[in-house]
Amino acid sequence: MSARAKKRLLISLILLVMVGLIIYTLCTKVVVGEDYQSPFFATWVALLPPIVAIVLALLTKEVYSSLFLGIFTGALLYSQFDLELALQTILFGKDIDGDAAGLVPKLTDSWNAGILVFLVVLGIIVVLMNKAGGSAAFGRLASRHIKTRVGAQMATIALGILIFVDDYFNCLTVGSVMRPVTDNNKISRAKLAYLIDATAAPICIIAPISSWAAAVTSSVPEEAGINGFQTFLKTIPCNFYALLTIIMMFYITIRKVDFGPMRKHELNAIKGDLFTTGEVIGQEEEKPNSRGRVLDLVLPVLVLIISCVIAMVYTGGFFEGESFIDAFANSDASVGLALGSIVALGFTFFYYMLRDVMTFREFMECIPKGFIAMVAPILILCFAWTHSGMTGLLGAKVFVADMVAGSAAGLQALLPAVIFLVALGLAFSTGTSWGTFGILIPIVMGVFPSGDMMVLSISACLAGAVCGDHCSPISDTTIMASAGAQSNHVNHVSTQLPYALTVAAVSAVSYVIAGYLKNSALSLVIAIVLMIGTLIVIERIVGREEYDEGDRGEKVK
Repeated sequence: MSARAKKRLLISLILLVMVGLIIYTLCTKVVVGEDYQSPFFATWVALLPPIVAIVLALLTKEVYSSLFLGIFTGALLYSQFDLELALQTILFGKDIDGDAAGLVPKLTDSWNAGILVFLVVLGIIVVLMNKAGGSAAFGRLASRHIKTRVGAQMATIALGILIFVDDYFNCLTVGSVMRPVTDNNKISRAKLAYLIDATAAPICIIAPISSWAAAVTSSVPEEAGINGFQTFLKTIPCNFYALLTIIMMFYITIRKVDFGPMRKHELNAIKGDLFTTGEVIGQEEEKPNSRGRVLDLVLPVLVLIISCVIAMVYTGGFFEGESFIDAFANSDASVGLALGSIVALGFTFFYYMLRDVMTFREFMECIPKGFIAMVAPILILCFAWTHSGMTGLLGAKVFVADMVAGSAAGLQALLPAVIFLVALGLAFSTGTSWGTFGILIPIVMGVFPSGDMMVLSISACLAGAVCGDHCSPISDTTIMASAGAQSNHVNHVSTQLPYALTVAAVSAVSYVIAGYLKNSALSLVIAIVLMIGTLIVIERIVGREEYDEGDRGEKVK
């Protein structure tokens, strides 16, 4: 059967199902009272929405339609296949306690709205900083002071760590700033793309003030009765993949060790060929202001960080007598991030106007561009929130919790490693971390509603999502890292994959150990020892590169 015939058959089946649902809806009427509960509540059928979303994501490698069909499946089950009630549930549904479940209540929820405000304002600030020429100015400064390969790579890592508020911002800014520096020091574009990619998501997923922290916090179901931000803070020491990736970057940079396809790219770069193979992926960059200064990049980022921290401790009662730690732990992340980002945007406006690096009209033109840059993550978040609401209406969490409660302790100890691998596979197939933990976190919390195992399992979910995102050729972050470095995308994926899989293997073993130890500090120490030991073995096998600046030998094939 041809592809066109398969497409027609699929469309015909969908239309047939929709006609059947319409006829069924016209012939029956489901009565919904105040205490209405689906007949599938807390049964195995309640797991169908996340299963549908995960399976479709694996098959189609597309997260938006997969999440929507998962939502639609949940609504149909909740409404007993009454199409009218299902559509009302998707748009306006609320559970018995009156908590938001449908798309509209989720969007009008004050917490979720605050997160969306933060994302939009962050996108605007990113566009403004690039337009003002701060990134270009920083690149010129670095080129004058960095003279070695190790220094250029360490500067790239340091800048990536500094820009921790958003991975999109990180990829594009670090790439445009450091590309001239790494080119001057004969670092391959593939290596630059790896350094960009390996500091973007791993840094954002362990940074309390970032768009990723906001997304993870929002993925914790409200009905769980748990402070999502506090939970996120507890996951940081157990996010083995993110932490070990950072350790690996420092090790291979300082020790001058490369392996796999990256070794060939680096040896060729020393001899003058920065690309080795393939066409360069270009990005159409808006011409920055030639009068931009380093402060035009540094000050807005610093003000954003400081204002968000102050706003968050303000919401936690710091100015009412609470200690800084208690105020930060009890803060309202949504309000804090929204307030802090707006303050930073206001500062950026007045600073750039006083500096005369852009006109008022140019500033206003950057606002819709920043909003457009954040459309994709906003759409994923909205679908993830609604999907969580549908699984809540069906009681999936209750069913999974009851099922796991009777399982053996040994099996439970292995679940963090299993969750890590499942999240890795899902993120690899869909190319998105946000969609992955948006689907899995509510299920994970159904298995472990509280305690150390809940924190460890959520950490495994986040780590697996980042790892799969790194390995995936269709990941937006991976694509933007290639664009930021102006590296051939296939080169970036093929050179990064051995590095990501090495850390993934160590992380999986570490989660098995952590599942039995149930001690985050000790587990992290063991994970670091395993990672360094693995790198020492790799170094002895492949040897160190001889970075001879005067070598002009033949190109490595």
